[in-house]
Amino acid sequence: MEYKFSDKVLSLKPSAIREILKMTSDPNIISFAAGNPAPDAFPVDEIKKITSDILNENPIAALQYSVTEGYAPLREAVKLRLADKGVFDPERDDVVITSGGQQASELSCKSFLNEGDTLAAESPSFVGCLNAFRSYNVDLTGIEMDDEGIDAALLEKAAKEKKIKLLYVIPNFQNPSGRCMSWERRKAVYELACRYDFIILEDDPYGELRFAGEDIPAIKTLDKEGRVIYAGSFSKVISPGMRVGFVCAAPEIISKIVVCKQVSDVHSNILAQMICHRLITQYDFDSHIARLRGIYRRKYGIMAQGIKDNFSDKVTVTEPQGGLFVWATLPEGTDMIGFCKEAVNRKVAVVPGNAFTANADDPTTSFRMNFSTPTDEQLIKGCVILGQLTREYLG
Repeated sequence: MEYKFSDKVLSLKPSAIREILKMTSDPNIISFAAGNPAPDAFPVDEIKKITSDILNENPIAALQYSVTEGYAPLREAVKLRLADKGVFDPERDDVVITSGGQQASELSCKSFLNEGDTLAAESPSFVGCLNAFRSYNVDLTGIEMDDEGIDAALLEKAAKEKKIKLLYVIPNFQNPSGRCMSWERRKAVYELACRYDFIILEDDPYGELRFAGEDIPAIKTLDKEGRVIYAGSFSKVISPGMRVGFVCAAPEIISKIVVCKQVSDVHSNILAQMICHRLITQYDFDSHIARLRGIYRRKYGIMAQGIKDNFSDKVTVTEPQGGLFVWATLPEGTDMIGFCKEAVNRKVAVVPGNAFTANADDPTTSFRMNFSTPTDEQLIKGCVILGQLTREYLG
């Protein structure tokens, strides 16, 4: 039978990362390609106890249907944590719980964008959200970055040439580049949003994972007009498998996201929401975050030293102060795809940079490396193998 799929899905392709991860099922492959939390980052014992307590004390509430907006005690706990960071204003904002951070971004897109509308995004950017945006047949416009984040001059140029309706950014330890947007750049981006009348979708799954430097306030802390949607997630600090995220935005925006969510999944996993609530209210969650930062500080240090000791000095790499990723760039003209394929042949998997470009045909010689998932021994060995490959490729 010949299937006539919708126009919305005809152009979609499987995630390049997922395709690469299929190859990493080989136990001999060292995977720098994933984006998972470190195995020792999960609060397993606490989750076991909390789950048992919930199912003993209130099993029906944990197993029954619930409301789309999310588990009320968790929503209030999220509001309090966001208020402490200056993100949530009770006079101007509301919160809805989502099924992970990616649903937060997808529902924001669904709430605002018609086919053909312009959505601007950092280039490179998170492949999962780029595919979600493509599914709405939007005009996906990539804006190049520098060391301070998205290039404000290029963003303004795009805003003048097109009617940008929504801008997607990951200011903290961006996926895939690991860059952190400076405070001055955050202010510039917000000023441009006000001047050219577009919405900012601020995705912040990695903000809690700073292991060096000083915290920088969210773009949402500048928001006096209700034009910033702040999306967060417990995936990187509790468990990605629970699929619990949240959106903080103006009540009018939240009400539309709630309606979109109702026709998507009715509500997010209620047991997982109850577990998250107890973890952040009945345990020392700040100490847990501090422990995670220590884990990633150490693991990044191992990869950074491995790169310094082994890579050709013709390779440039970002030096993240948090998050999970390092972005490596080969000299212009290098066959990056061939390099990544040969790396897999040598039993080390990285993600080709073209997986993260707004336009898959945009030229890039970069690739992404993850330091959170591999063991310490794999980080050391993988950097030796990749380093040898860089020297062979680049002389």
